[in-house]
Order: sequence, then structure tokens, then C-alpha cells
Amino acid sequence: MAQHLYDYDMVVIGSGPAGQRAAIQAAKLEKKVAIIEKKTVLGGVCINTGTIPSKTLREAVMYLSGYTQRGLYGSSYTVKERITMDDLMFRTDAVIRSEIDVVRHQLMRNGIDLIAAEASFVDAHKLRLSYVDGRGQRDVTTSNIVIAVGTTVARDPSIQFNGQDVFTSDEVMHLDHIPKSMAVIGGGVIGCEYATIFAALGVRVTLVDKRERLLSFVDAEIIEELTHQMRNNRVTLRLGEEVSGVEMISNANGDDRVKIKLRSGKQIVTEKALYAIGRIGAVMALNLTSAGLDAAERGKIKVNEKFQTNIPHIYAVGDVIGFPSLASTSMEQGRLASCHAFGIDATSIPDLFPYGIYTIPEISIVGKTEDELTDAGIPYEVGKAQYREIARGQIIGDQAGLLKLIFHLDTHELLGVHIIGTGASELIHIGQAVLAFGGKVDYFVNTVFNYPTLAECYKTAAFDGLNRLG
Repeated sequence: MAQHLYDYDMVVIGSGPAGQRAAIQAAKLEKKVAIIEKKTVLGGVCINTGTIPSKTLREAVMYLSGYTQRGLYGSSYTVKERITMDDLMFRTDAVIRSEIDVVRHQLMRNGIDLIAAEASFVDAHKLRLSYVDGRGQRDVTTSNIVIAVGTTVARDPSIQFNGQDVFTSDEVMHLDHIPKSMAVIGGGVIGCEYATIFAALGVRVTLVDKRERLLSFVDAEIIEELTHQMRNNRVTLRLGEEVSGVEMISNANGDDRVKIKLRSGKQIVTEKALYAIGRIGAVMALNLTSAGLDAAERGKIKVNEKFQTNIPHIYAVGDVIGFPSLASTSMEQGRLASCHAFGIDATSIPDLFPYGIYTIPEISIVGKTEDELTDAGIPYEVGKAQYREIARGQIIGDQAGLLKLIFHLDTHELLGVHIIGTGASELIHIGQAVLAFGGKVDYFVNTVFNYPTLAECYKTAAFDGLNRLG
């Protein structure tokens, strides 16, 4: 079929961050573009059930619980004494509405067709659209396709989910009240984030994970500090433990409770249980085989370094291709896929993508960890700055924050930055910029930072590291 006979130059399946950026990039290149979204609202998991709601929930919890001020005013300090789910959702709903409106305006401003339908492949260049409003079906053809359908929560078929007592991360926002106790099954990013968020509200949280260590891709020292802070907030960690069964029971008062059995013989009885054992690619309805595609394990789609599938004009980006499954990296993948599809040179630095983990306290990392450098045989030294050493840390009441620099022992080249504490995901970008330009740790010694700011941690950590060299 000749190029000019296609209905579109590019069709993007999914309107999350990856899909948005792919579509907008193609539109900027004056291509005819459509986004197919099977939900009645735009934004995908990121805006509606994932990143934006969870991070907004976190901010509401941090504010209303008075968590960030407890270092100054005591552990009993709170802005609102009796916090309800309605209080938390007031802020969350407002942000979601605003984000959906912003996304819709951006796409419409760039002349992108927005089609509310479920897409499935007829062949490698044709998609069948089933309209969500029941108006029937329609086929469209396209020169290029970007699959950005994201993921859906993984569910154990042996567990009875009811959305209130036993629920997934997609259902957290629908809880009718804040429980007194909660078990979180799964110690990945999502599990750790929600465990710390509810713990900040005073919920007695038990976190269960079959791995011996949380978040193995994060620097070990940062994780040690996270687990210390979690335990300070009365989180019970059951690491190296595997769940063998989940069932509903009634206590002596006739109230419903969740009983979780572990293979070790331990049992956890809790008011509610959040199941957060990963996510799977949302590819079930795509009919991939009709396009010559196959999904890998857990519904993930394999791609090359240009985000092409085994069919060159079909790309896949975002969470559906797997790790790191971050909104920020997904956006960049969408942009790069569109550029490649239309022959535009575009580069990125995937080794220097920052990771933001919105636990309480917040974590952000970029570059290499100590374990990675040790395995590679690269000599290094570290420099650290505690927030409590910095005037700004004292002002905001963060006594536990830590910024850690890793640099080459001989050349002083910066190799990694790892932060836990207030503003970590903002603060990380200073280190990211220095890493991108191959800078040395000496740069921070010779730079003047505003006072009082958390950015001064970079200078303090640099002095600490260089002093270790004698």
C-alpha cells in the first residue's frame, strides 16, 4: 500500500505519558496523527490511577498529617486531627481533573485526532477500532504504529479481591475509610510508596516481600536509611517471606479482617490488604499475532534500542516494554520512537535517567551504585552530607536526609548521586547535569550555592569525599 493511501502517518495506542509524547513529536513534524484511548478519560494509568493520584495522595498526607513538621513540633503534631479519605481525595481529584484538561488541550492544540475506542490489529498496517460509546467499529490504516498501552495490575487468581478489604494499587483511591491496620503484599516501588504513605497517617503497616532486601537497584546505604525510617514509623517488615494464602475472617466483635498466611508458618491479621505484586502489559485485546507480534513474559513487548518491535514500523514504548516503567523515561521513549519513525536524528542518555521513588522519605538516584562499581572493578570514593548538617535541613525539620556522591578515586569524575530526604527528586538534577558533562566532584567544591538551601549538600558531600583522600 503506498504511503499516501494510509489514513494516518502514525497511530498511537494509549494516551499515557509515552503515547502523548510520541503523538506530539510526530505532530510537530507535521504528520497526521491519531491517539486511540479505550478509557473514557485521557492520561492512562499515570494520570488516573497511578503516578499523579499516588503522588498527590502523598502530598495530601504529608500536609494534613503534619509529617514534615514533626521534627520541630513533636511526633503528635498534625494539621488535621481526624483525616478522612474525603480529605485526601479532595486534593487528588482536583489535580487529576486539571491534568486531564491539560493533556487534552495539548493534544488538540497539536491537531491530533483523539479517538475513544479499543484498538486491535487486523494486520501490520490496519487497526480495528471498537468505539467505547457503542457506535460500532471502524478500520483505520497507518504507516507507523506506537503501542503505548501501559500495564494493568497483576492479580493472583487464588485471592478474592473485593476492592475494599483486599485490593490493588488501582483501587486505593476508592477506599471508604483510612484503616487502623494494613498489610502490603509486595515490596517493589509501588508497595514501598503506599506502605510509607499509610504509615505516615498512623496506620499500622506490615510489608511482606519474598526478597531479602527492598529495591535492589537502589544504593544499599540509601535503602538502609529507608528501612530505618519505615521502622521508626512502626512499619513491620517481613522480608524473605512468601504469602501462601489470603482469606477473610471475622474477629471476636464480628468485624471483617484479612488473614494472610506465610509459608514460614507466620500469620498476619489486618483490617485491609494491598496486593502490589507487579504489573502486566495491557496487551490482551490488541490481537498482536495478526500483526506478527508476540508478547513476552507478563505481557511485555520486546523492542530494540530504537524501540522497534520485530515489525520495524511498529514501535512499543512506556511501561509495556518493562523496566524502568517511569513516567519520565516513558515520555522520552515516546519522543525517540517518533523521531526514528520519521528519520529524525535524536539522542538521549539512558544511563543517566534519574529515578524518583516517592516513599516517605523520598528517594532519587542517578548514575552508578557502589555495588555496580565494585562488580566492575572501578576504584571509587564516596562523600556524604546529612541534612541535619545543613541550615536548610534544620529549618525544614528534616534530620534524617542524606546526599551521597560517588566519584572515581583517581580522576575524581562523578559517577553517581544518591539522595534520600525532602526534595530528593528535585535535588538530583544538579548531579545529573554534572554527570552528563563528565564533571568532577571538585566542581561542587568550587561552586557557590544559595544559602540556606539543600543544594549546599553537594558542597558538603564533595568536601567530605575529598577529605577522605587525605
